[in-house]
Amino acid sequence: MEFKAKDIAEILNGRVEGNPDVKISSFARIESGRPGTICFFANPKYEHYVYECKADIIIVNESFVPQRPVSATMIRVENAYASVAALLDYVTSMKRSYKRYRGFRSKCAWSSKIGKKVYVGDFTFVGKKAVIGDYTKLYEQVYVGDGCRIGKHCIIYPGVKIYPGMEIGDNVIIHANAVIGADGFGFAPMEDGTYKKIEHTGNVILEDDVEIGANTTIDKSQMGSTIIRRGTKIDNLCQIAHNVEIGENTVMAAQTGIAGSTKLGRHCMLGGQVGIAGHLNIADNTSFGAQTGVISNIKEPGKSFLGTPALPYRLFLKSYAKFKKAGEE
Repeated sequence: MEFKAKDIAEILNGRVEGNPDVKISSFARIESGRPGTICFFANPKYEHYVYECKADIIIVNESFVPQRPVSATMIRVENAYASVAALLDYVTSMKRSYKRYRGFRSKCAWSSKIGKKVYVGDFTFVGKKAVIGDYTKLYEQVYVGDGCRIGKHCIIYPGVKIYPGMEIGDNVIIHANAVIGADGFGFAPMEDGTYKKIEHTGNVILEDDVEIGANTTIDKSQMGSTIIRRGTKIDNLCQIAHNVEIGENTVMAAQTGIAGSTKLGRHCMLGGQVGIAGHLNIADNTSFGAQTGVISNIKEPGKSFLGTPALPYRLFLKSYAKFKKAGEE
């Protein structure tokens, strides 16, 4: 698929600086740009690549002032990082074909309701009274349990397992081998030293525009719902326990684990391998650096934390400096 610089500028509401008719057919990182590709520049530490890059088009911020001549055609936009994301989405949507397909080896219960132009891959199973929205894709070997509701324009990649009774909104993406709705880790200790399983009768709700990474697991609640709010993005290999509630537009990196009944606010950011104990409340706009361990409530919004147990960012750095110095004495 080919695009001219002027066409891309129109899509992104940008401004061409250079040859408006130059064509590109693929994307490339700015450090490996070559003729026929388009790159983007947003991080100042990569500025030297702008002058060395062989790509035909580079998307840059409107505020960028070159210190040396730039051979590529530049498209100036308000936010280069957001613009390349929008351009990738645009190209992907153009390639995406919406046509009804039912794999010969798939099985959909007679009482299920399948929307228009839904893709159902081979060896995929859709249970009784399940509802699949228009234009959704269920790739190969997906399991959708009885009574599930999946919205419109969703993409469910191969091997995903969605237990009975789960609710998934519109424009949700679930990557390969994720499990939505397994029992939570709940056992009652008995007098004889054994553990009795506590049945989980609730479900999981994924609201609109949520994305779940590969091999991530989200457990259903004991009662009520485990809820992932609108716009949340969860990376691969994360564990979300029963009765957790994650606020809107929260982002979570790989190998993060959240214990049962914890509530995260909106717009939180969790680095890789963050661990959050159960029954906590985390305020809006809270950020956790990688491997932070959280064992208490965070009431004040907009703060950043590091370390285990979690400490405010600046306090952690001061404490670490003293700890490091003590170790050298």
